[in-house]
Amino acid sequence: MAANFWTSSHCKQLLDPEDVDLVPAADRERGITPEEFRLIKIHMSFHIWRLAQQVKVRQRVVATAIAYFRRVYTRKSMSDYDPRLVAPTCLYLASKVEESTVQARLLVFYIKKMCGSDDKYRFEIKDILEMEMKLLEALDYYLVVFHPYRPLLQLLQDAGITDLTQFAWGLVNDTYKMDLILIYPPYMIALACIYIASVLKDKDTTAWFEELRVDMNIGS
Repeated sequence: MAANFWTSSHCKQLLDPEDVDLVPAADRERGITPEEFRLIKIHMSFHIWRLAQQVKVRQRVVATAIAYFRRVYTRKSMSDYDPRLVAPTCLYLASKVEESTVQARLLVFYIKKMCGSDDKYRFEIKDILEMEMKLLEALDYYLVVFHPYRPLLQLLQDAGITDLTQFAWGLVNDTYKMDLILIYPPYMIALACIYIASVLKDKDTTAWFEELRVDMNIGS
């Protein structure tokens, strides 16, 4: 496992925005537009959030699962990798990687509970286990994800505005509705959230931002 973000596979795999929003050829052939592609990713990210609430996992597990989900579709099509199965499988895989393991049977139980009679969401344990193998291959077995939460706390403390922690933390959560974690280093996302929080809460952080000398290891 990489000791910090800058030596990690996550850093080496950061993408340009246009590459993240590129609809796979198989999906374009089915008529999926870039806007629909983004909306499906948003919808299924919310599905991961809701499922995670049911099985009660830590925030980091949810963030890692969503990062996996979004990364998969920079490489694979939704035509070949059904998002309705990929989403819970990403949560299952992330729970193991983040050492907060959730049993596949629990995921299957809560999916059925949440989605009721919708047969399109009716998966069995074997479906999740089979998809897990496909996801590992799709992710090239690079499973370590660095998130903005730790640098956020460090930067807020450095700026002396820890009273903004809860609000800024919520902003970081909101970034997972987009593909920012695939494009920018974690500390940059944290800084952006601090800036937005300080503006919305009328905190004068101008001098701090002007004098900021970012420790390039803060993404660790």
